[in-house]
Amino acid sequence: MSNETSPEPRPGDRGPAAPYTVQVAIDTTDPHALADWWAEALGWVVEPQDESFIRSMIAQGYATEEDTIVHNGALVWRAGAAIRHPDGLDVAPRLLFQPVPEPKTVKNRVHLDLRAAGEPATPPDPAELDRLLALGARELSRGRQGPHGWVVLADPEGNEFCVSVAG
Repeated sequence: MSNETSPEPRPGDRGPAAPYTVQVAIDTTDPHALADWWAEALGWVVEPQDESFIRSMIAQGYATEEDTIVHNGALVWRAGAAIRHPDGLDVAPRLLFQPVPEPKTVKNRVHLDLRAAGEPATPPDPAELDRLLALGARELSRGRQGPHGWVVLADPEGNEFCVSVAG
């Protein structure tokens, strides 16, 4: 038997592939409306739901009409909606909006940070902040640490998120 061990990983080594992918789940009282809002805010796409599959599940007794709603003229599952980056899940994690009966009451323990695409230090165009506010975001506060600045906003249901800005 050999006493040899594997060499210590070096910084930057990724090691074996991770066994998980990540999606971010967001609690909401109206999953489809909030998914639409975030898709517009991020320039992402709402994942389509297959109406014929939904009808088939109802016909076979696996679901009921109460499990569905009509949203934007289409039959969809009541239990949630999801959005993703238009270039796929390899670019960014999927956002899943799931229904909860109660509205948000306290500060989020986890939130999204939005940065301009490109170099990590590239601040977004100031018009981007105005666009998010025009979509229905609310400004909550501003912060700065050294050369880095951010604005804390809330989506229409009050979920906080940050947008990087020029320091």
